[in-house]
Amino acid sequence: MSNPRKRPAVRALRTPGGLSVRVDLRALAVVVLLLFAALTASVLLIGTGDFPISATGVLRTLTGNGSQIQEYIVRDLRLPRVLVGLLVGASLGLGGALFQSVSRNPLGSPDVLGLSQGSTAGALVVIVLLSGNATEVTVGALTGGLVTGFALYLLAWKQGVHGYRLVLVGIGVSAVVTAVNGYLLTKADLVDAARAVVWMTGSLNGRDWDQVWPLLALCAVLVPLVLAHARGLRTMEMGDDVSYALGVRAERVRLVLMVSAVVLTAAATAAAGPVTFVALTAPQLARRLTRSPGPNLVASLCMGATLLVTADWAAQRAFGADQLPVGVVTGVLGGLYLLWLLVTERRAGRI
Repeated sequence: MSNPRKRPAVRALRTPGGLSVRVDLRALAVVVLLLFAALTASVLLIGTGDFPISATGVLRTLTGNGSQIQEYIVRDLRLPRVLVGLLVGASLGLGGALFQSVSRNPLGSPDVLGLSQGSTAGALVVIVLLSGNATEVTVGALTGGLVTGFALYLLAWKQGVHGYRLVLVGIGVSAVVTAVNGYLLTKADLVDAARAVVWMTGSLNGRDWDQVWPLLALCAVLVPLVLAHARGLRTMEMGDDVSYALGVRAERVRLVLMVSAVVLTAAATAAAGPVTFVALTAPQLARRLTRSPGPNLVASLCMGATLLVTADWAAQRAFGADQLPVGVVTGVLGGLYLLWLLVTERRAGRI
């Protein structure tokens, strides 16, 4: 009897130079649709605000045919915000996919492992203890995320870093860092505490080109590096013994990918604050759409970008004049998804 669940259609494409590339047609279609959805949501988001602009007006302005006031609103005020949203969502989606693949656990995301909390701790130290400016807060958040990631790797190391050990250590690290964050808030004066709480919510408000260029440069370096190790990551999902037998240096690949995931997550948190649950949900949704057992790195990246700009658009449109930070919307939706995921995993007997 044939299996009713069909395997994804995979085609081999050959270049004139003799190079053969395997292409999953369903995954390619999902990526194209996600890119279209992300661009559509971006255009709608650019046109949303106190000075609404139609979608055709946004496209006309982006091509240099808008009025002077539209040029200012689109290019100087709203376009940087949308680009930061796309880059932050893409970074979180890719970082979440890497952590989930390395840990072989759908709960292995930066939110659960404590990396977002570590970045928050770095920002709180700068805000509460040093009264730093916005640039110093960004540096503090990036430093806090990197230090937390390094500590997580060392604590989870025991002849390598493996699955549930990484998740369990991450939950412990998250609890400790969350307690530190609470202590820092109790030591802050009223003004600094209010400023810290606003940052901790996760928001794209006030983002400009100063946040776009560093994040874009970082993604331009790390995304190709990660994709270059995608084949090794797929092999590692069969186990380290199989990986070594096939010539893949599993621990070296794991270290490179974990460092890349930590940097992507920390940079995204530094740019927009701890936007929760995008890193958890984007890889899972991408996998369900592509129906592919692999890490789905490109699909997760596109899904993260789509989720964040769509959530930001919903935060501005769904509640009238009471616009919410995007972190509130992703937190509510992600929390519901996490509950559903836990129930599903329990019924399947995996937890």
